[in-house]
Amino acid sequence: MAESAPGRDSPKPPEATGAHPVVLITGGARRIGAAITRDLHAAGLDVVVHCRRSLAEATALTDELNARRPDSARPLQADLLDPQALESLAAQAREFRGRLDGLINNASTFYPTPVGEITMAHWDDLMGSNVRAPLFLTQACAPALRASGGGVVNIVDIHALRPLSGYPVYSAAKAGLWALTQSLARELGPEVRVNGVAPGAILSPEDPANFGTHEAMVERTALKRAGDPADIARTVRFLLLEAPYITGQVIPVDGGRSASQ
Repeated sequence: MAESAPGRDSPKPPEATGAHPVVLITGGARRIGAAITRDLHAAGLDVVVHCRRSLAEATALTDELNARRPDSARPLQADLLDPQALESLAAQAREFRGRLDGLINNASTFYPTPVGEITMAHWDDLMGSNVRAPLFLTQACAPALRASGGGVVNIVDIHALRPLSGYPVYSAAKAGLWALTQSLARELGPEVRVNGVAPGAILSPEDPANFGTHEAMVERTALKRAGDPADIARTVRFLLLEAPYITGQVIPVDGGRSASQ
């Protein structure tokens, strides 16, 4: 077996390095983001939990994690649609421990935009949170990630490849993030790996208007059941910590939905 080149391995576990790797999770205070945060913290990483409006939830989550391992979690609030905030967020995440080993671009906006009702505000919001913010935050974090030989995991969506009726802007935005994942893997290699996870029907939507869409997605899965946030969290952990020769890939975690018509 060939030896691994320096900087191309996944972040080492704390017992191997004597230091805890640090990961920044956007939208990490709630729902799937919180599951990812807890899972990576349990794996031995120190976590920087970004939020936009959910500061109370982010603070409660980091307090919970700090009670388990002191000074291992920090909440940071920022508007990812503000370009200056992205630079500041990247800098603050690195200052937490003087290093940054991982970035999880999880934060997203999701709502319908039927043709005939789409506005520029819809376009700017959905493209901004799902494509622009991941690009520019990754760029801001790239120097630190190159120094650590770290990785990026983008939370995409199976609707990037199978557009959801009534959601053309969201579907296009996630398709852009899918392509961006592959492009950034080329641009940031060999030091930094960039991959993605594409969830299917995982959590019921917060907006009751979307319940019917969710139930229809569940029915079209091969497993005929919804997934769990832990399914996404485990896949993120695999890509970040256990897959040193995987980059430029997006793994659907959708119960077989993308394999059916």
